[in-house]
Amino acid sequence: MCLWTEYALVSSSSALSGRRVLLIIGGGIAAYKSLDLIRRLRERGVSVRAIMTRAAAEFVTPLSVSAVSETQVHQSLFDLTQEAEMGHIQLSRDADLLVVAPATAHMMAQMAHGLASDLATTALLATDKPVLLAPAMNVRMWTHVATQRNLATLIADGVSVVGPGDGNMACGEFGPGRMAEPLEIVAAIEAKLAGTSNNASSKLPLSGKHALVTSGPTHEPIDPVRYLANRSSGKQGHAIAAALAKLGAQTTLVAGPTQMADPAGVDVVHVETAREMLAACEAALPADIAVCAAAVADWRVEHNAEQKMKKDGKSPPSLTLVENPDILKTISRHKSQRPALVIGFAAETENVLAYAQAKRTRKGCDWIVANDVSPDTGIMGGDMNKVHLIFAETHEDWPQLSKGDVADRLVHRIADYFEELV
Repeated sequence: MCLWTEYALVSSSSALSGRRVLLIIGGGIAAYKSLDLIRRLRERGVSVRAIMTRAAAEFVTPLSVSAVSETQVHQSLFDLTQEAEMGHIQLSRDADLLVVAPATAHMMAQMAHGLASDLATTALLATDKPVLLAPAMNVRMWTHVATQRNLATLIADGVSVVGPGDGNMACGEFGPGRMAEPLEIVAAIEAKLAGTSNNASSKLPLSGKHALVTSGPTHEPIDPVRYLANRSSGKQGHAIAAALAKLGAQTTLVAGPTQMADPAGVDVVHVETAREMLAACEAALPADIAVCAAAVADWRVEHNAEQKMKKDGKSPPSLTLVENPDILKTISRHKSQRPALVIGFAAETENVLAYAQAKRTRKGCDWIVANDVSPDTGIMGGDMNKVHLIFAETHEDWPQLSKGDVADRLVHRIADYFEELV
């Protein structure tokens, strides 16, 4: 008897509608993402059953997983009631796919060596269905020779892998080991069930979309050696470009002068001034998405000197400033090639929400990402950010996050936006 409950929360046109996934949740901080993964799958008509390890229950409660999946959560190999209703053999074979997310270093080691010490590893050993891993662990654990040896064994055994990605760890370190985001895992699941696991990128949520991102400051010359600028590092804009590309978007990054490396998989156009940045943005159109994260100089010197200006013992020279072109407003109000979604940034030192809301209306963009860049926040040039995402009628207050996490969260909101349009 099969006790899978079919829930169709989206139209039957979803490529995953009616499929069944057995989700095995390992013990790691990334377990919290399993709740969003279940939600994403059920939106697509997927039935999800979950097995939680004992360690997983230290990070996310079985009640939460049960509430989101709307079915019983399995935890113990020796639960007589659960075994009577659905034994671990049947549980592992009735699914179309087994997904381990997060897959810890310990669980990968057990799988590679064929160990069956609890319900999760017993189900994995007993299954005759395909398996997809989403690894998540400390960077040093991921790069350790033993983990890489286990990974090679699992891949040779036919197990598929999605991720991990680079980023800040809960332990404070940075590097590979972050579990793939829920939408990335959904795309890999769809590709695996479609028999195209080697081409998962074509199924990513923003595949077929062109994204334009601006990042960094602009430098407005005063003379050949001096310029007007600001303290923008480009970290946030570059992270957004990388996150868009990661979800499948063809991404063009127009970057002002920064110390940041060009993101992988992104087309980068390097510029110096606001006028050059505007020209590069217009040349990159048409686009589906525009994220104007650059801190463009509001003014430039009307006539910059051709030679270095010298001190001559007299009063300093007078500089006449003129306004630079408004890139966000130009793109937002573009008559023929306005992107479907235009997002601006508002870096303020006071009245953050009020000024940002007024800016959204004044510029004509769809969303504004607002943050407080007062000197004591350390945001300008730093690695952390705390933002508010502002829409036409409402806004979201986000907690303090790394700039990489802000980028991931924003890009997933963008993916949601386009998904809702379908």
